[in-house]
Amino acid sequence: MKMEKLLIRNASQVVTCSGFAAKKGKEMSDVGVIEDGAVAIMDGRIIHVGTTREVLSVINEDEYSVIDATGKALLPGFVDSHTHFVFAGYREEEFSWRLRGDSYMSIMERGGGIVNTMKATRESSFRNLRDRGYDRLLDMMKMGVTTVEGKSGYGLDLNTELMQLEVMKELDKAVPIDVVTTFLGAHAIPPEYKGKSGNYIDYIIAEVLPVVAEEKLATFCDVFCEKGVFSVEQSERLLRAAEMFGMKPKLHADEIVSLGGAELAAKLNATSADHLLQASDEGIRRLAESNTVATLLPLTAFSLHEPYARGREMIDAGCAVALASDLNPGSCFSCSIPMLIALACIYMKLTPEEAVTALTINGAAAVGRADTIGSLDVGKKADMILLRYPSYKFLPYHIGMNIVEKTIKNGKTYHP
Repeated sequence: MKMEKLLIRNASQVVTCSGFAAKKGKEMSDVGVIEDGAVAIMDGRIIHVGTTREVLSVINEDEYSVIDATGKALLPGFVDSHTHFVFAGYREEEFSWRLRGDSYMSIMERGGGIVNTMKATRESSFRNLRDRGYDRLLDMMKMGVTTVEGKSGYGLDLNTELMQLEVMKELDKAVPIDVVTTFLGAHAIPPEYKGKSGNYIDYIIAEVLPVVAEEKLATFCDVFCEKGVFSVEQSERLLRAAEMFGMKPKLHADEIVSLGGAELAAKLNATSADHLLQASDEGIRRLAESNTVATLLPLTAFSLHEPYARGREMIDAGCAVALASDLNPGSCFSCSIPMLIALACIYMKLTPEEAVTALTINGAAAVGRADTIGSLDVGKKADMILLRYPSYKFLPYHIGMNIVEKTIKNGKTYHP
């Protein structure tokens, strides 16, 4: 069988983000730039990285398909490590209510929010969820996303939660983007369990987790650890049970109030703690001491008109910070990587280097795949993006604009 070979040469910058684990604190500033760089790929894997001269000295260029990247920067593909991209229905009216001053939690308390999407998703077909999810993945790929995490959580019952996860598994095969699945049955309290959150956790542990595990539908288990939703104690009980079924823990933590979600994530050595708008000083300190990635979602804070998570302080404290879109139909109907980067740099005070790290190797760590994706290292999957401009610094500078010229997934080239 003929081996597929691709050479990208003469890149003004090859931004390697080299590493096989999350970068913490000051390490996030090291993006490993190679001027006039090249990457050689064989059968979807990176086999050489270096200057163009170095790479050409160890390969026969005539055996390769060649991309001349003169005047362009080459980076690892982006990893969007927190999304809810499989859902039915929309909540444009709720967005209008928030514009007039209604809070996210007040809308949720009167039957809107997640439960609104739950109703539409329960009524949806597998095909409708798949088709809409397919379109959203293609939108992400145009902006350089090569791996995405998708959460269930809009069924809040056995059958619909399973359907969401099965849709994601099918899309993982149908679309070039890799889809990492997360079970988020504890996303909200369904109407049939109103006022009985503890009983709902019991139901998930007894009835849903065993089926998700048996059918191998999810890598992670997540929970909305929040005042008025699930307590720290309930969240810990669920996540420990999920670990017994082979699912790694993640948390929606300290989004609305400072509840101790960051501290719980560190205690459980969760793969990631996400949102963290209201994380306490102690929570940040514990995250810095742990291996848990702090995944920040500035598009959601922007959409909700809430203060941003303290990204600058987290990095200065030694945390490993990732960035993700939080695409969902309610609090953040956007998967805009360009806008995400601009918000992170301008309002959360991340440097361009830290933002790139947060969306590549640290995003990969936030989905447990830093050993295979997230950087341009020999042996890793050839997931890359080629920019229209000569430097990664154009990502925040060309505000809100998609500057990805090519997305390369497993060594195959796709155009936006």
